[in-house]
Amino acid sequence: MRKYIPENAKLIPKQAECKFRGELFDVYQWPQELFDGSMATFEMLRREDTVVIIAVKDDKIVITYQTQPRQGWFYDYPGGRHDNPDETELEAAKRELREETGMSFQNWELIDVRQPFLKLDWLVYTFLATDFIQQGPQELDAGEKIEVLEVTFDELREYAKKPNAKYLWPEILQNVKSLDELKSLPALYQY
Repeated sequence: MRKYIPENAKLIPKQAECKFRGELFDVYQWPQELFDGSMATFEMLRREDTVVIIAVKDDKIVITYQTQPRQGWFYDYPGGRHDNPDETELEAAKRELREETGMSFQNWELIDVRQPFLKLDWLVYTFLATDFIQQGPQELDAGEKIEVLEVTFDELREYAKKPNAKYLWPEILQNVKSLDELKSLPALYQY
């Protein structure tokens, strides 16, 4: 269940009807009045939201080197689908981090939410996790192979330059110059 929705999000309207349910995407349509008074059918896709976790353990940032079917190896942050409707975004982020890395953390802050495409009802929630608690075993899905890496802030910058690491330097980090600045990013919402 979504607890936080940014003000500028463009979501599927309540009157829309689901015309197709797929494995990842659902297609919704609704009648929309245009500026001249005529009507048109509007359409939008929906998919489960995504959670991304920037975890800081012992002054190092946790990243993954992973592959999935039909993809080559790539660098990314731990994360995944918010696919349990009973979970909040925060609960999904904690679960995904634990499954992919085996790690749990004490402090969590929502630092960014993006809607990558306006015709897609899909939000990407980015959390900052600090104060490492414990390490357990990974609980990977059958379609995941994940190696966990712990890198310094400067190493993160270098990894982000690799062609297979396009999400390691998201917009929220564009003006961040140090680990301390990263850890002091303001929270958007208190869970």
